[in-house]
Amino acid sequence: MTDGMAGKNSSRCVWGIYVILDKAIGGGRSHLELAREALLGGARVIQLRDKTSPFEELVEVGHALRALIHEHEATFIVNDNPYLAAEVKADGVHLGQSDFPAAIAREIVGTECIIGLSTHTKIQALEATRQPVDYIGVGPIYPTTSKQSEWNPLGIPHIRWVRENISLPMVAIGGITTETLADCAAAGADNVAMIAEIMGAEDITGRMQNLAAQFKQVS
Repeated sequence: MTDGMAGKNSSRCVWGIYVILDKAIGGGRSHLELAREALLGGARVIQLRDKTSPFEELVEVGHALRALIHEHEATFIVNDNPYLAAEVKADGVHLGQSDFPAAIAREIVGTECIIGLSTHTKIQALEATRQPVDYIGVGPIYPTTSKQSEWNPLGIPHIRWVRENISLPMVAIGGITTETLADCAAAGADNVAMIAEIMGAEDITGRMQNLAAQFKQVS
C-alpha cells in the first residue's frame, strides 16, 4: 500500500499507450512530427526524451509539444529534467533511479505536476510508495534495443507481483511489441510505454491505431 506521500496526482494520469519520443530511430523526423503522428493514431501520453539537445532548444521544443499534445487532450511528460518540465509547464516529469530524488523534483515542479519513477526491482517498487511519486515505470520487461540497460529483463511475473503488492499506477516498459502488449496489460499494467515499436515504424499513425485498439480490448 502507498502512504500519504505517494499517489497524490495518480487520478490525473491518463492511460492508454505511453509513447516515448526518440529522434535517433525516428527516420529523420522531428520531435514535433513524431508526436503529431502518434497523437493522430491515438496516443494518450507523450514523453519528451532527449539527452543531447541544449536546454534552450528543449524549452522551445517543449512549448510546441505541450500545445500540440493538449490540442489532442493527451498528457505531456518530460523525461529526467524537472527544471525543463517546470519551464514548459509539462503535465509531468519522469525520473530514473539515478536522476533527481523525487522529493527534490517535487519542490521544483510543484504539487500539481505528475511525477513518475522508473523501478527495476521489487525493492525499488516498494520504496517508490514512500516517495512523492504518482506512478511507477516497471521494466525492462523484455530485452530492449532502444536504450542500454544494466538491468536484466523482469518478465510478466514481475508485473503481476507489482499489481498484487503496490497500488500506484504502473507503466510497463522495455522491449514491448505488438505481440506482447496484450500479455502486459492482462498481467496488470495500467499502461505500456514503447519506443522502438512506434518510433521505428514508417507509418507511426497506423502503428499507433493498431496498438491503441489492442490495448483497449485487453485493458
